[in-house]
Amino acid sequence: MQLARFLVEAVVLGKQSPNRLVREHPISRSWFYELLARYRRDGPAALEPRPHRPTSCPHQVDQAVVDAILELRAQLSAAGLDAGPQTILHHLTSRFPTTPSRVTIWRILKRQGLITPEPHKRPRASFVRFEAELPNELWQTDATEWHLADSSKVEILNLIDDHSRLCLASVAVRTVKAADALQTFYSAVEEFGPPARFLSDNAAVFSGKSRRGRVALESELDRLGVQCVHSTPYHPQTCGKVERFHQTLKLFLVRQAPAESIAHLQLQLDAFRTIYNQQRPHRALDGRTPLHVFNTRLKASPSMAQPQVDYRIRRDRLDAEGRVTLRYLSRLRHFHVSYKRRGQPVMLLVAGAHVRVIAEDGALLRELTLDPARDYQRSTRPTLVRHQVRQR
Repeated sequence: MQLARFLVEAVVLGKQSPNRLVREHPISRSWFYELLARYRRDGPAALEPRPHRPTSCPHQVDQAVVDAILELRAQLSAAGLDAGPQTILHHLTSRFPTTPSRVTIWRILKRQGLITPEPHKRPRASFVRFEAELPNELWQTDATEWHLADSSKVEILNLIDDHSRLCLASVAVRTVKAADALQTFYSAVEEFGPPARFLSDNAAVFSGKSRRGRVALESELDRLGVQCVHSTPYHPQTCGKVERFHQTLKLFLVRQAPAESIAHLQLQLDAFRTIYNQQRPHRALDGRTPLHVFNTRLKASPSMAQPQVDYRIRRDRLDAEGRVTLRYLSRLRHFHVSYKRRGQPVMLLVAGAHVRVIAEDGALLRELTLDPARDYQRSTRPTLVRHQVRQR
């Protein structure tokens, strides 16, 4: 600014011509006249170096919005909920008429040191993704471990809809058994209707393939016309959506008070399910909630194909009370046959839930249809049918 001071003083004090000074020095005429105008307005201070920073920034985020962003970040993180820019933007829209973009929110969080650097991830385009076109077209289920306050291990069985990401059920049990998987499926069907397909891994409660048979859930799916699909062994990506749901659920649970019992944990699961389904915006759903997506689309339904019937023959012996046991839908069923024939060998002809008990002499001792809701199959009156023996 020494040149500027010399030129201004030459005009003001030396009474020299501005035009001559412009011709003699490598300066712009417009800049020189602007400099003279500032000097006459502000005095010698106009010749001091001026900052290049703009005096105003029309697109700068208001401080009240910045404070709200930081407040939401802290509140959501403390509750164990997603606190990313997309979720924060969803909450801001209900509090301010104009809101910054998702990228701007990310920059504000980064400027405050609230963004954890992450290593370079595999590009999303490299994944082969699939998504059901309609709600109830495909359900996914899986179990995950958790611990109570006394460090005892429990399991959480989760069931979600592939299209809408709706959490259909989240149940805490000591250890997931075949009956638990079946009951969870029944509850979801009663509330949301049956699916067209059902996807799970090869755990023993979901698949009887390792035992060369079928578990209760597989038999019920077949009865309803629901296609049962199992993932490839050692390939958890097939059930990736429910696996990802496990992570979201555990982020919430770790922020809660440790559950003292399974009943206490179930209350926490129910609370999270309400938040996840009805309040939390889902990034994969363009900020909509899973329940909204589920309710606004037509639902898929099971095929009307005839279910496959499980035929088998079993040999057994009546006990001291004339009863026999039979495993059906992964549970032992007990029923009375004949007190008079106690201790005698019998043959059971099983066709799904229909059972016939035959004696060695060919007599049909009892015929019944198993009630899946009962362990002991009651009989109003014993069925005793004897076949006539042909005369030789």
